Amino acid sequence: MDKYDVIVVGGGPAGLTAGLYASRAGLKTLLLERSILGGQIINAQHVENYPGFPNGISGFELASLMQQQATKYGLGIATADVATVKSDEKYGILTNDSTFEAEALIIAAGSEHRKLAVQGEAKLVGRGISYCATCDGFLFRDQDVAVVGGGDTALTDALELSQHAKTVYVVHRRDQLRAGQVLQQRAFSDPKIKFIWDTVVEDVTGEPMVSAIKLRNVKTGETSVLQLAGVFVAIGLVPNSQPFSELVKLDETGHVITDELMATSASGIFAAGDIRKNSARQVSSAVGDGATAAISAFRYLKER
Repeated sequence: MDKYDVIVVGGGPAGLTAGLYASRAGLKTLLLERSILGGQIINAQHVENYPGFPNGISGFELASLMQQQATKYGLGIATADVATVKSDEKYGILTNDSTFEAEALIIAAGSEHRKLAVQGEAKLVGRGISYCATCDGFLFRDQDVAVVGGGDTALTDALELSQHAKTVYVVHRRDQLRAGQVLQQRAFSDPKIKFIWDTVVEDVTGEPMVSAIKLRNVKTGETSVLQLAGVFVAIGLVPNSQPFSELVKLDETGHVITDELMATSASGIFAAGDIRKNSARQVSSAVGDGATAAISAFRYLKER
């Protein structure tokens, strides 16, 4: 069993920052990430609101720079999916292939895309249904597509898709958007983007590819069918907190509850980024969370 001072679970901005601070403080630190380092940010074509980059930077490039800086100070990184975590005097992290032990744990496992949970969605993922406009938008050149959602992600996706698609329909269950004003102004002024208000998706059809969606107006109950080639789902995120649910307190949505020092209800366990309650879900706030969590972990270990 490999033993560490600190194990960080999650390789997004929060996890990479926590790993940077912990390893730079001289702690033997391992970061576990189940897929690609960078988290949700790697799907962002252009990050405009991260300090220090006045002209913006791609999410992939920003994540790469964070990784380079973190590993510069000795951070170890392993590809592994955390299955369970056992608590004794130390924390045992069990993955699909290995077991690791640490005296402190930083949970920065982020979140995953919320699904529509309608008929046809599961079988058509990758065949017209996507959760990443930056990844797949170019596949729908000169075709009609829909974005489901009304927040920042939904409008960012719609603006990205308008560079490729013929028409982009934004389907939103309310009559007002939750997105920031700058994004709203850009979307409303884009002639390719059209809004369908007070409406939800009830079904996705097509064989072998998406060909249409069934819509229902939540106020009138009226249903309709919209012919299109692609559906981009942007209705929020679900925290990846299940492996830790028996160790730390979660809120009703599954987010980890922390104090201002990122400490959870369990001694020696800290949380950072999108997975914690009341996160701003921004790169800059995730970085701040990661730094705070690592500093708190360092203090915890020194006091022991």
